[in-house]
Amino acid sequence: VVLCLLNHAFVLYVLVSSDGGTEPSALVDDNGSEEDFSYEDLCQASPRYLQPGGEQLAINELISDGNVVCAEALWDHVTMDDQELGFKAGDVIQVLEASNKDWWWGRSEDKEAWFPASFVRGYIRQCRKHTGMFTIAQLATIFGNIEDIYKFQRKFLKDLEKQYNKEEPHLSEIGSCFLQNQEGFAIYSEYCNNHPGACLELANLMKQGKYRHFFEACRLLQQMIDIAIDGFLLTPVQKICKYPLQLAELLKYTTQEHGDYSNIKAAYEAMKNVACLINERKRKLESIDKIARWQVSIVGWEGLDILDRSSELIHSGELTKITKQGKSQQRTFFLFDHQLVSCKKDLLRRDMLYYKGRLDMDEMELVDLGDGRDKDCNLSVKNAFKLVSRTTEEVYLFCAKKQEDKARWLQACADERRRVQEDKEMGMEISENQKKLAMLNAQKAGHGKSKGYNRCPVAPPHQGLHPIHQRHITMPTSVPQQQVFGLAEPKRKSSLFWHTFNRLTPFRK
Repeated sequence: VVLCLLNHAFVLYVLVSSDGGTEPSALVDDNGSEEDFSYEDLCQASPRYLQPGGEQLAINELISDGNVVCAEALWDHVTMDDQELGFKAGDVIQVLEASNKDWWWGRSEDKEAWFPASFVRGYIRQCRKHTGMFTIAQLATIFGNIEDIYKFQRKFLKDLEKQYNKEEPHLSEIGSCFLQNQEGFAIYSEYCNNHPGACLELANLMKQGKYRHFFEACRLLQQMIDIAIDGFLLTPVQKICKYPLQLAELLKYTTQEHGDYSNIKAAYEAMKNVACLINERKRKLESIDKIARWQVSIVGWEGLDILDRSSELIHSGELTKITKQGKSQQRTFFLFDHQLVSCKKDLLRRDMLYYKGRLDMDEMELVDLGDGRDKDCNLSVKNAFKLVSRTTEEVYLFCAKKQEDKARWLQACADERRRVQEDKEMGMEISENQKKLAMLNAQKAGHGKSKGYNRCPVAPPHQGLHPIHQRHITMPTSVPQQQVFGLAEPKRKSSLFWHTFNRLTPFRK
């Protein structure tokens, strides 16, 4: 029977012959060999799972019964002490005694000594070893950049420990640690954006019993608390949001005369900005999925994808475009960051849109026009404004139906410029892979549906937009995404026929 036991720092193997005797255990490194056991092999061999807290007792019982227990080191251990074993990751150590939870007595290369058994271990290494169960792409989706976060947090913890005053904790000065590591916290953004995809991938895997057993075995054998893997993967998302709350509480009980007061106050603002940036990136990532679906719904799209330059729909509505020849063209315009897209409605199917062109807003200058004759176009206009190209000096003239509509468009154009500048200052970028994935998903979702089916996003009603750190609304994760989209859809007006019918009905019992 093969017993595979995992503790925090080692993979333990025990080989027991059928007659009760023991055989030397043959172990391999991560590259594998002909004697390496797969997870399925271990399951067929009835592996022994340990309950939390019982690992040392179980190992000592195995040793007492005459079994050979070996440990495969996961990390290097360098020591100058003769009473300690030195080893490298992958080395095999025979465990002779494990009564102490922190130090075990073992043999390696004819030397017996103590070695540490308290290293940290997680799921990801075991997943990488089982290439038959997990692809590289699946591991990237599930775990994201969690190893980068772990490395960053180890450094951050050391900085905090250096600034902590053990003798007089109230004199500790930790504010500078947050300020020095402010840019490092930005790596949480990638992890938080990846987290919904990780949950989806895990949910698909958990439909199969072997994956449920695998992850539960990892948790039990590593003495981890009773939380499923998706709960552990949620922890970084929760922690990054708690820093501003913890710093606010610390600032509340820190006097202004304290030497760390100014740094704590600055750290509080810095971590609020970090959380704001993460929320903004998450919001934009959700936005690009809707924008991608919108583009797929447009008939006759030409040129680059809208996501190549844009990630947010700012305003939309109908305007009359006046050509150089003085002709009027009724168009539906969609204002994104960096781009203004023009579409034409189908004469019969008003929900079908045809692509008619776009303007680069980075090259345009907005000019408000008063009612009357415009000198450049030599036309009488009302509720009009124009966009003038800075490079070619070409003029694009637009007229709104009402003065209120014109005001909304002028405000939207100003908002577009401000948001572009904010994104630049905050380093707000969506990766090329995320853009391609959004377009690919949109194309798959639109495949097989009637051509021109309109799923365009509804332009939000104009509101005075607040600074970027004040205008984020986080939708509860418990609300299904279909319901979230539905909240933005306007209610249909009641039919005029039924309104008239009810008004004329003589009986209203």
